[in-house]
Amino acid sequence: MPKIAEELGPLDVKRLTHAGGKGNALVAVGGVAGLYLQLTPKNGKTWILRMRIGDRRRDIGLGGFPTVTLALAREKARTARAKVEAGIDPVEERKAARATLVAERKRGMLFSDAVDKALGAKLDAFKNEKHRKQWRATLDAYALPELGQMAVQDIGVQDVLRVLQPIWQTKTETASRLRGRIEAVLSWATVSGHRSGDNPARWGGNLKELLPAASAVAVTGNHPALALGDAAAWFADLRTREGFGARAVEFAALTAARSGEVRGAVWDEIDLEAAIWTIPAARMKMKREHRVPLTPVAAALLEALPRLDGTALVFPAAKGGQLSDMTLSATMRRIHEAAKEGAGGGDDTGYLDPRNKRPAVPHGLRSTFRDWAAEKTQYPGDMAEVALAHRISSAVEAAYRRGDMVEKRRRMMADWADFLTGRAVGGNVVRIGA
Repeated sequence: MPKIAEELGPLDVKRLTHAGGKGNALVAVGGVAGLYLQLTPKNGKTWILRMRIGDRRRDIGLGGFPTVTLALAREKARTARAKVEAGIDPVEERKAARATLVAERKRGMLFSDAVDKALGAKLDAFKNEKHRKQWRATLDAYALPELGQMAVQDIGVQDVLRVLQPIWQTKTETASRLRGRIEAVLSWATVSGHRSGDNPARWGGNLKELLPAASAVAVTGNHPALALGDAAAWFADLRTREGFGARAVEFAALTAARSGEVRGAVWDEIDLEAAIWTIPAARMKMKREHRVPLTPVAAALLEALPRLDGTALVFPAAKGGQLSDMTLSATMRRIHEAAKEGAGGGDDTGYLDPRNKRPAVPHGLRSTFRDWAAEKTQYPGDMAEVALAHRISSAVEAAYRRGDMVEKRRRMMADWADFLTGRAVGGNVVRIGA
């Protein structure tokens, strides 16, 4: 018959000390078979239940003294022995509980945190920093406002649809890329153990059944442009807006330049005395230097801009660096929405492209300029193409790069500024022999 240990009381346990030496010491406290107080050489005290489970001897930790009192240690020991008698291994049960807790904590990861970690994991897949920023920018603009504070485990198909549906018809290419990026983030979360189940952003056999194919709704041709009849009212609305984003859109409209050319403009490219903006080849789509004659309206806009310390950018972002393309798009979207609500110069439909009935976007301003030159003036088509920095024959481009042609383009841009500001007589400009 096994020896029964003498039952110690709380004061006895408190007085127990290590007898000396390097190893830990075990003192049976009685009350429950196999219950010991483990003493360390530095007089740390922890509770141990020693018993056989199957063909193995197990030392089961029950916590430290005095956090776990003698009475609580005996209660925990009795519970553990009852589980063993029922065929349950308390040690394995505890391991499983810990694993479940870790898994639950992982599944509690927010989508915003998953974006950061997934992006970090994909660093090698990005060809350049611009691609990385574009990948992140679409998620920041469209996905994070809806999904950012949701746990990745809780995101379902309807949540992804809530992000995609508002832009699926109007910004189909962006929406399609956004879907793929959400899918990539959630795929990373699944592989990393933060979620389980199907990927709700998957296209095939999933969103494909709920959204029309991108190819079916994507609009080919030009970006949505302003109707010529809306241009003056839209420009007047724009000029009531404050901030570098609005001024960048205004400057883009006056110069018929691309958004990236405007956002990346630096003061060294601007010669206000000569009223010329020279964009270096490295920043041009066609990789050729482009000279833009600045009209008095465009020059006045630049002269009124504050020059911020620490940046050479003409239109810097509030937090430093370039404005994003989405900042300019958001400016135009707000003007459109305000006009729909009767707060601007447009009618209750806002500022829509007359061909596809979609809200005008910054790049569409170039199409509006081209329509104006073709329909409202008799300026040569090649002159308008040079103003837009489109690819034309080398001989024609060489001619328009000469000083006299720059001045003719200056007159064209001044007439365009008059059209935008509503100063064009009858809305038509006729230049014979320009």
